[in-house]
Amino acid sequence: LTASRLLYLELRRKSSEGLFKPVHTTIREGGPADIMTLLSASFWGFLAGFKLVYIITHFTDFQSDAGAVLLSLKGNWWAGLACAFLNTGYVYLAGQRSKPLSRNVDVFPHDRISEITMIAALSGLVGAKIFSILEDPTPFFADPAGTLLSGAGLTIYGGLIFGFIGVWWYLRRHGIPVVPVMDAVAPALLFAYGVGRLGCHFSGDGDWGIAAGPQPGWWFLPDWLWGMDYPRNVINHGIMMEGCEGNYCHRLPAAVFPTSVYEAVMAFLLGVLLWTLRKRVKTPGRLFFIYLAINGLERLLIEQIRVNERYTSFGFDYTQAELIAVLLLVTGVAGLIIVRGKKNASAGVSSP
Repeated sequence: LTASRLLYLELRRKSSEGLFKPVHTTIREGGPADIMTLLSASFWGFLAGFKLVYIITHFTDFQSDAGAVLLSLKGNWWAGLACAFLNTGYVYLAGQRSKPLSRNVDVFPHDRISEITMIAALSGLVGAKIFSILEDPTPFFADPAGTLLSGAGLTIYGGLIFGFIGVWWYLRRHGIPVVPVMDAVAPALLFAYGVGRLGCHFSGDGDWGIAAGPQPGWWFLPDWLWGMDYPRNVINHGIMMEGCEGNYCHRLPAAVFPTSVYEAVMAFLLGVLLWTLRKRVKTPGRLFFIYLAINGLERLLIEQIRVNERYTSFGFDYTQAELIAVLLLVTGVAGLIIVRGKKNASAGVSSP
């Protein structure tokens, strides 16, 4: 949602500068609902009744693990069918009572932000799950359905890569220039990354660092910024807390570096940097390649003190995130060199 809002503002600014051409289309409003509208009403009605009634009647289970309830096949089938029937009937009758109207409109990319956000979210969720399984396949082979439907186990780089592919496909399908959108989304992705990392920190989802060790004498920031034991973490990792009651009563046996906070701070600072540069950098693609380079460098640095699954290949010891971070860094630097070369070549051709 953070990325969506910032991307909307930047796409609208670029449209006002003439970087995007509108698509002339006819919008039909009112009149009898078509089959796709009725199917959509039926689906969302069923989903609402199926999940909401189950959550109300099993609220304790929902409080214990919301993700396991929402991302599962648990639900009330009778309530789902009833809500699907009522919602479809309402949409059908409303369409019969309204008069059909048609009007011609100009649609810019920022007018499609809801669709872009949905595509990015769905494809990103699939990618995050796939990369998580590739990083640690043991739980998947032990319980494939449970792993796929679990709200846990999501890898950020998988989400970014698949989200990029999904949005790229959508933009090409609608004839929207891809490179200006890539530049527009670069600062938004950094701010969104920072917000996501704060979620990791406050929930204690395992995205923390190695043991922090004794605090040095020169440290002047709050103690928890050096090391934190993540009490009541959502993955129930560590040792039991004395006198604690409820589902989340574990804390780490030793304080670790709160790397998610470090990443959030770096992401916000880098986001401000790109947001400041966005109007000054005129060459198409340059801002996005800057994003790739600094994103890869930031993650490569933080991985040195972060807990993650490690692999060994060809004599190198690395994590999945380190490998992808290096690829992003190299791609970003190579892209900047190519963009600069093209700009110099164009300048040479146009000069007298």
